[in-house]
Parts: sequence; structure tokens; C-alpha cells
Amino acid sequence: MNTNKYFSILFPNNADIKYKQLSAETCHDLGLDTLCSCVTNDTKEQNLFMNIISNMTADPQVAEYRCQVFRDILHNPKLRTRMVELFDKLGFIKQFSASRIDSDEKLGFWHLMHRLDELNDYIKCIEEMKSCLEGEDLQSEGLKGFLSYIDELYNEACFAEMKKDIAELKIKSADIQSVTVGINVNERFEATSMGLISVNARQFKKSNIVSNFADALASKSKINEGAAWDGDMHYHQVDKLRTHAISKTINKMGEYLAVTNTAFVDGRIRATVTQTPDGDGTSGATFYLDKVLNKMLDSMVKKLRDTLSKYADIAVVNISQLVPEFIYYIRFADFIEQYIGKGFKFCEAETISDDNISMDAKGMYNMKLAVNSEKMEDIVCNDLVFDKEHSIYILTGANRGGKTTITQAVGIMYVLAQGGICVPAESFRYRPVDCVYTHFPADEDKTLDLGRLGEECVRFKDIYSHCTKDSLLLLNETFSTTSFEEGFFIARDSVKAIAQKQIRTIYNTHMHKLALEVDDINSAEGNAKVSSLIMKSDNGQRSFKVEVGSPEGMSYAHDIAVKYGVTFEMLTDTEKNTH
Repeated sequence: MNTNKYFSILFPNNADIKYKQLSAETCHDLGLDTLCSCVTNDTKEQNLFMNIISNMTADPQVAEYRCQVFRDILHNPKLRTRMVELFDKLGFIKQFSASRIDSDEKLGFWHLMHRLDELNDYIKCIEEMKSCLEGEDLQSEGLKGFLSYIDELYNEACFAEMKKDIAELKIKSADIQSVTVGINVNERFEATSMGLISVNARQFKKSNIVSNFADALASKSKINEGAAWDGDMHYHQVDKLRTHAISKTINKMGEYLAVTNTAFVDGRIRATVTQTPDGDGTSGATFYLDKVLNKMLDSMVKKLRDTLSKYADIAVVNISQLVPEFIYYIRFADFIEQYIGKGFKFCEAETISDDNISMDAKGMYNMKLAVNSEKMEDIVCNDLVFDKEHSIYILTGANRGGKTTITQAVGIMYVLAQGGICVPAESFRYRPVDCVYTHFPADEDKTLDLGRLGEECVRFKDIYSHCTKDSLLLLNETFSTTSFEEGFFIARDSVKAIAQKQIRTIYNTHMHKLALEVDDINSAEGNAKVSSLIMKSDNGQRSFKVEVGSPEGMSYAHDIAVKYGVTFEMLTDTEKNTH
């Protein structure tokens, strides 16, 4: 199995696709951090989702790939629930990957056995995941590919063989109930060497026959001619423990094996071996016995290590890396499903390749409005088109009329759509953008060195240099921090430059005069077309609806003047009434 092989349900297998990361300022301006916090309470998941939706590409196959996967997951709530349960079971992989195989040399036999249990659970999870996906009518290339990937992983990684290996190793380790140790002696009956004779599947039991080690010495018939043990011996449980190096060592061995539920001789040995004086060479035998202990389990530990080495990388690398991608789709699906249940409108975004149109949105609204509204009826929806005649919009209207809200809404629509997520609209057809750039008012502390206008100019120039004809540019009251005449002069030149670069743009501003310059700006050949977009008012009341038309600067100014009592009539009437 090629453990370096990578599969993703977020990124199609195409190395030529180029991605751009949204800036922190753009993420903040669009309120993506707030949106992600509404989708999940988990801080790590919020950061994960931000990283995914802020990584953009103009390649339509990425958006289509993600959209299909999201459709499958959204329409299969049982699949979402079951997959989350399985991911919880796979949580051990994080610890598993942190503990490499070379550390097992030091951690011992039972740590290895625990690792085998984890691997066994892992295989079961993969089998259940396979079964779960096979039971659904999957339509997306991503999830079909993932199912094939699991099949390939299961077969090429020899998971069936792994299960068999684990079962056999578990059986063998469970079968160890006792061990037989042989002791060689010299003519003075001093221990000269010791060794492991056998590992046994049954415990020794105390013999009822009146025969012990001394009886064996007294009777020639009970002394074996050869060194090999034929099993014709009895177990004599010793009553006392003598304090001597060998007995201590054997006791140590008994304690070690007790951990494995293995019955040795409880460290209680009484024979002439325990009475050998110090300095007679038994210290070497003691050391050898320690070696015997290590070798006793050596073949089994080696088998365990070999098994873990064979499968560990597969377990760590492959499925675990896909869990965050699934969680991304699942959390957003749960979120969208919740709001659909409340009556809010969402649709599946559709990519287009028409040169004459780059966006056609019907009934769209700002996602943040849904989060803060009780019902769909409280939200005003809008239609908006980017095409050859309307590539750049100069959006004007009254204060608090919804200019910033709709500007932000367009950016969120692109981010969600290209992230594969359903968007808040009746329908949304679009050509993906390579990145979204925003120029919203900066915080006061960021403008101390250059001044507000200087900061705006520097930031706009940097953004403009990164924009392409495939970008989306959203400007919010840009160049409005200086006098009207100065701001208007800079804004007009900026819009001309944007038109020459053919960048899809919404520029919302109080400079109604800028919108009146549309015909003059459009006189340059080869440039993208600029249009005036207004927030409509109905008899002085804000409608929060947009339409293409000439700016209504005077009427909006009059509305504001009336609201705050600063028309000539209202001011002079107030003056008369005070006298």
C-alpha cells in the first residue's frame, strides 16, 4: 500500500489548481469568524472552517466537486450521525500517531498488546464506515471516490490479514498460563546455568504424590537420562522464600509474569540451589536468568512489533486526515438544515462559464441576517447581476439603508458557494473568483502613522495590485475620510483603474457625484462597464431593495435632514417657537 497516496473530499486530485488565501481583514470584513462561530462552538473547528472557506480558487471544478459532496451529506442526515459516531471512535488515532514504533522497544509487551487492541478497533471502524457509505445512494464524485479509496485501503493494507494476525497474537498471549525453567547443576549441586524449557497453556497444580526433589535424587529411576524434559515431572509448591540472589531473581520473574496472569512458582523456591553461598558463580546464573526472562517473550514481542510496523503508518496517515474534511461538511449541513427547517431559503450554487455573465443572484440575502432573525419574512431579499453591462457598481443610498449589508452579502455568497455550501438565495449562478478583496474602514489605531486618508490610499493600492479580472472587490466608504472634493478625485481615478483591470466590484459610497460620473468613466474603450446602483426608498422609508438607476442624493439628504430636524423650515420654526 502506498501510504503517501493522498485523497481528499475537499480538493480534487489536480496538482495544477492554484489557491489564494483571503486576508485576515477580508475575513473580518465579511464576518466569516462570526459565521463559523454560529456553525460550531468548538474553537478548533471554527479555525478549521475558516481555513477551508478562506482558501479560494477560480477553478470551477473545485466548487463543483465540493458542492456535490455537500449535497450528498446534506440529504443524508443518518449518514452524518453515523459518521460522527465513527469519528469519535477513531479519536485514538491522535495518540496513536504521537507514539512511534521505536518507542515500543522501551514500553514493553503489554503496551504493544494495548496498541494491537487499538488497531483492531480501528479496523472495525473502517469496516463500519465502509458499510455505512455502501448503504447510501451516493452521487458525488468525492464520496464515491472515498468509498473506493476505503476499499483499496482495506484490500491493499491487508486489513483481513491484520485482523487474523491480531487474533492469533491475542490468543497466544492469553494462553500463557505457566513457564518451565531448567536449572543445570555441578557435582556439588550448585546452579551453573538456567534456561527456559517451555511456555505452557495450563497452570501447574500441586501434586498429591509424596515425591519431591530429594526423592528424585535418591532414586535412580527418577533421574532422567537425557537433558530434554518429556513432561513426566510433578509440580511441588514451595512453602518458604529464602533470601538469596537467585530466589530474589526468580521472585522478580514471578512478579513480572504476574502482570500477564501467568502462574509461575510465586517466587517460592526451596531447594539446595537457594542455599548456594555467595561468590560461587551463581551471580552469573542470576544474570542469565534475567536474560532468559527477556528471551521468553522475545519471539512474541518481535511478532507484535513486526505487525505494528507493518500497519501503523497506514492507520495514522490515511483515514485520520479525512476526518476534519468530513466534519466541515457535516457541521455546515447541520447548520443549513436547521435554518431550512425554520423557513429560510437556501439553494445550491451553480457555476457558469458564460463570458457575458459572471453572476446572477435572485432572492439573495446576507447570511448574518438569518442568524439574527426569527423568520424569513423579516428579511429583505435582492436580485443582482454581474454581466458585460454591469461589472462595477457604484452603490449609493441613505445611512443605515443596507449598503454595507448587501456589499457584505455578495462576498459571503461567493465564499460559501466556492466552499461547496448552500447559499442564502432562491438561485445563485456564478463564475468563481480567485479571491475576494475588501476595503472597509480601518480601526483608529491602524491609522495613527499615516492618517486615515493615507492609510486608505496605501491599503487600496496594495489590494489593487493583487486583484485580477477573476477577483471580486468590495469597497465600503473608501476615501470618505477626507473632504468631499479630495475623496471624490481619488475615488474617480480608482474606479477608472478598476474598470481598466475589469474587476468585479461593488463600491458603496456617500459620494453620489461619483455615481453621476458613470457615463464619463464608461467612455474609455475596452474597460469594464460601470453602473449606478441605488438603495430604493418608498416615500422616504428605507426599503433595503437595490436597483440600477441614477443616484437619489438630494432626496436621501432631504430624508436625513427631516429626520434630524435640520431643514430650513424646521430650524426656523424651532427658533420662532423658542421666543
